[in-house]
Amino acid sequence: MNPHRPRKRFGQHFLHDAAVVARLVAAIGPAPGDRLIEIGPGEGALTAPLLECVDRLEVIEIDRDLAARLRSAFPAARLVVHEADALAFDFGRLPPGLRIVGNLPYNVSTPLLFHLAAFVDRLRDLHFMLQREVVERMVAQPSTSAYGRLSVMLQTRFRLEKLFRVSAGAFRPPPKVESAVVRLVPLEPAARATVDFGLLSKLVAGAFSARRKKLKNALPLAAAEFAALALDPDQRPENLAPGDYVRVAQFVARRGNRSEAP
Repeated sequence: MNPHRPRKRFGQHFLHDAAVVARLVAAIGPAPGDRLIEIGPGEGALTAPLLECVDRLEVIEIDRDLAARLRSAFPAARLVVHEADALAFDFGRLPPGLRIVGNLPYNVSTPLLFHLAAFVDRLRDLHFMLQREVVERMVAQPSTSAYGRLSVMLQTRFRLEKLFRVSAGAFRPPPKVESAVVRLVPLEPAARATVDFGLLSKLVAGAFSARRKKLKNALPLAAAEFAALALDPDQRPENLAPGDYVRVAQFVARRGNRSEAP
């Protein structure tokens, strides 16, 4: 079968390095009974070895030509092909305990991570190949240059671990950046904050919209409220830990509820 011509609009870079594939499969550790979903299987470089380990695999592929190739290459009883955009896919209609893997297109990686985070209660773990800089932002600690909205919004719901780097030469065509593999494991429900994630997202996005602002100009809090939350208003958004942002969101939500009470 002739190689598929990569399409720029889908951000396609096909993994072809067998050693990298083997290392990724080992990191995932798939087992026969797993509910495994692969996003962006492309030419099937990862799909084939995953199918050697699991009873049944589901894949989400936006490119109709690649979806057709996958259907013809693997038996339908073992490979379910969803011809769809993963950004619009309803993971909530699948059973809980999902293990999601994939080599994610760089141009949609951040919105796709946010989309998947909304289904955290149905996830067992996630393993993704992403642009290295995105992975570094995901795992970044407070008071570092890489720390920001992505760090906060993911770390409030997942434990994250950068596993290994992947050179551009592992892909066809090679991207202009390095990649890395990251593991995300949902925090236990008791460890996840009880917070309105829509409000949290709005507060965090506003805070990091201008990183050099001081907190007193970046968060909707009065001086006395900063004191009540034991936060220094002269610090910057990057200095607050994810848990601090959760406390701010919880406080703002309670304040709003009080102001709406009759």
